[in-house]
Amino acid sequence: MAHPSQLGFQDAASPVMEELIHFHDHALMIVLLISTLVLYIIIAMVTTKLTNMYILDSQEVEIIWTILPAAILILIALPSLRILYLMDEISSPHLTIKAIGHQWYWSYEYTDYKEIAFDSYMVPTQDLSPGQFRLLEVDHRMVVPSEAPVRVLVTAEDVLHSWAVPAMGVKMDAVPGRLNQTAFVASRPGVFYGQCSEICGANHSFMPIVVEAVPLKYFQDWSTLMLEDA
Repeated sequence: MAHPSQLGFQDAASPVMEELIHFHDHALMIVLLISTLVLYIIIAMVTTKLTNMYILDSQEVEIIWTILPAAILILIALPSLRILYLMDEISSPHLTIKAIGHQWYWSYEYTDYKEIAFDSYMVPTQDLSPGQFRLLEVDHRMVVPSEAPVRVLVTAEDVLHSWAVPAMGVKMDAVPGRLNQTAFVASRPGVFYGQCSEICGANHSFMPIVVEAVPLKYFQDWSTLMLEDA
């Protein structure tokens, strides 16, 4: 999860997030090179008193500064489109979960199991156990198997919400009357935190999301226990 004064992204917990971080670094390097070149040209133009007729009026220079930005845009656009299609790709999910946004909590329905459904509320500060994070911990976590494709159907009951888990590279709007879907694969077991990312009222900051990825055996034990409690 994020920590104070962090400059970069959270550690990736899914293949898509790894791709997004690589693309960010790729685009940032291009921006850095362009900024350096432009700064050098500005300083050179301001400090030098020399002029050159072939620079002030040159068709070759105009061709270069027209083609070069187009090539740079292509270098940025192609990997961006690739990741965009990867994020939309949902093929043979092993588990489907329906996340419903409310004011101001989330509820989850495991559609592959008839009896598993629960509400997920933020744990108040006074009830936190040692090691739990204020404003991020919930009373019921969304448990998923690691290294397995999971589909999340996102909707809302009242106003606009947004189901977002940065470490997974997932952010999907929850719209009343509409069912959006997204998918992720947890690369490793762990606990990953998110928050509602759409302003949804007075307690918008108090409806966190916690995804707990566990090995398949532990997920089967958890689902069996939830079915027995139901």
